[in-house]
Amino acid sequence: MSSPHQSVVALQIRDDAVAVVRIERPEVKNALSVAVREQLAETFRALAGNDRVRAIVLTGGEQYFVAGADVREFAGASPIGMYRRHTEYLWEAISRCPKPVIAAVNGFALGGGCELAMHCDIIVAGQSARFGQPEVKLGLMPGAGGTQRLIRAVGKFQAMRIALTGCLVTAPEALAMGMVSEVVSDERTLPRALELAAEIAALPPLAVAQIKEVMLLGADLPLDSALALERKAFQLLFDSRDQKEGASAFLEKRKAIYSGE
Repeated sequence: MSSPHQSVVALQIRDDAVAVVRIERPEVKNALSVAVREQLAETFRALAGNDRVRAIVLTGGEQYFVAGADVREFAGASPIGMYRRHTEYLWEAISRCPKPVIAAVNGFALGGGCELAMHCDIIVAGQSARFGQPEVKLGLMPGAGGTQRLIRAVGKFQAMRIALTGCLVTAPEALAMGMVSEVVSDERTLPRALELAAEIAALPPLAVAQIKEVMLLGADLPLDSALALERKAFQLLFDSRDQKEGASAFLEKRKAIYSGE
């Protein structure tokens, strides 16, 4: 079992402004221990403020993404003990990251692993990917967005089936219900996620950040409020150099060079 001081999250920042965050606990199929959650939160907070990074890819291993929470850490826990952990602050570092986050998922993404994938903005799944919220089989329920994010992603009837039975959802099924963005062969999962991330990283970062923010905030607002939010963000971007550069490059039939300003 990993000690809190042992690194269980690896970070690589590439030349194309893409950061790759990898969970490394192969001995327990990347189970989400408190140490993993803390290191993920620390990593995402640092990336949020790093101007060298414009997109993030989050992955596990070639065989599994995250097989679930570390059951040994909460098997005998008390309600107040669980409350005091305040894991919502750790999850928040990912969900509130202003930069696009792409999950590259092979193998199991179960329980907390499925919730972790749903904290991302785009999910690239390998053919071997299996998603599920099996908490009900432990006398529990999802506790990090597995009921709320799932129902918003796939609708009531699929979300209910998944959460109430604890069934496994294959990659093609997940794609059909809108739970993932793309399905590729296993060996293409990470390369495809990196391609998408590089494509986004080459685009104007202010526009990318506004698109992400407005889509996420607007999804839970009444339509009129969400449309007003969209208009304001759209108008704001006319003050950016990148907007002027994008328009000039289009009119001059040349490649735009975006500065992030």
